[in-house]
Amino acid sequence: MKFEQDKIKIGDIPVAELAAKYGTPLYVYDEQKIRDNYRRAVATFKKYYPDFRMFYAVKCCNNPAIVNILRQEGAGADCASVNEILLAKSVGITGENIMFSGNFLSDEDLRQGIETGAVINLDDESLFPRLLKFGVPEVISFRVNPGYGKSNVGEYVTNAGPKAKFGIHPDKVTTAFRMAKEAGVKRFGVHMMTGSCITDADYFPFVTKLLMEIVCKTSKELGIDFEFIDLGGGLGIPYEPGEASLDLEAAAKKTAEVFKSFVEQYGMKPPRLEMEPARYFVGNAGYVIGRVHAVKESYTKIVGTDVGMNVLVRPAFYGSYHHIYVDGKENEPRETMGLCGQLCENTDYWVKERSLPASLGPGDLIVVENAGAYGFGMSYQYNGRLRAAEVLVNGSEATVIRDRETFDDMVNHTHVPDRLKK
Repeated sequence: MKFEQDKIKIGDIPVAELAAKYGTPLYVYDEQKIRDNYRRAVATFKKYYPDFRMFYAVKCCNNPAIVNILRQEGAGADCASVNEILLAKSVGITGENIMFSGNFLSDEDLRQGIETGAVINLDDESLFPRLLKFGVPEVISFRVNPGYGKSNVGEYVTNAGPKAKFGIHPDKVTTAFRMAKEAGVKRFGVHMMTGSCITDADYFPFVTKLLMEIVCKTSKELGIDFEFIDLGGGLGIPYEPGEASLDLEAAAKKTAEVFKSFVEQYGMKPPRLEMEPARYFVGNAGYVIGRVHAVKESYTKIVGTDVGMNVLVRPAFYGSYHHIYVDGKENEPRETMGLCGQLCENTDYWVKERSLPASLGPGDLIVVENAGAYGFGMSYQYNGRLRAAEVLVNGSEATVIRDRETFDDMVNHTHVPDRLKK
């Protein structure tokens, strides 16, 4: 995103032009920014550990066009469900380039997962005997909860530690891999969820040490080699103005040093090091363009827009911050006011106090920053408000990559019994 004489552009296209052509609310993604983010992350980690691989967590932004961008750049796909596996396969990611990291899986999930040829990454050792009903996998991974987690975006997305639902307790890790070895599995990997949106570079070597202490003891006790060790995602981006960015260079260097020291100390065959970020690739490459429809002078000043929590739920769900810009008015005098969407829920009043241009009024365009991660994918229909369109910008070219929903989309697949039509 850039400014030209107070007018906002995404890529080389004015947001006013995008809004006029495609309507609002509108998700817009900057293709080149996604590619640049991915290349920077991979190159930095490979500098310090050449046998390094990135997967893309599809749940973050599941538009096939976005997944294709990351596939072209060399990413595999981390999938949380069978449907995400099918999506990855539909764009050409197959076999062990897919990691199936679901949790609390059904037998049907396990059956379909193993049939796809994806790497199965089990969240609990109790799932393994059930998996064997459908065959012995060539390779198995277990997700470990190392006992500590961290999040910059709220406790509910702290994905490791005693309060998290993910991963195997450290005391059960050796048991899990012993079961797999005795069942005839030949190849092994291990995984953890590092945390969510971490911008502290020192956290990554810290949590890597916790995992490696567990993994290396298991490797030695069972006499197995780990083909890969996956540190999960967690590479964070700043959301608030003035917030420090992740020092990626320091995170990669220190993490690789810890990783290599454990490999050498335990005499392990050097495993491939993997990660599966998503927010770092797409978070700051996505925006929501919305339009102001009314301004209410009540107990406070409230600006009503078409960007509600049905469009971008994170602020209402997590209390997350997203910065808001106003096209053509950023240099005007400012005033503290609130901002809301159009839903019949007070949680849709998702900005209570924000310094915005004092003249903000009907017809003005707002741009919500850092909306590429867990934005559209968490949107939903409510009050008959339908999901937004998605547009991909590549320089001066804009392409619709998801149509705006219509009323027919809302009622499609519903059925009214004849007796109710009388």
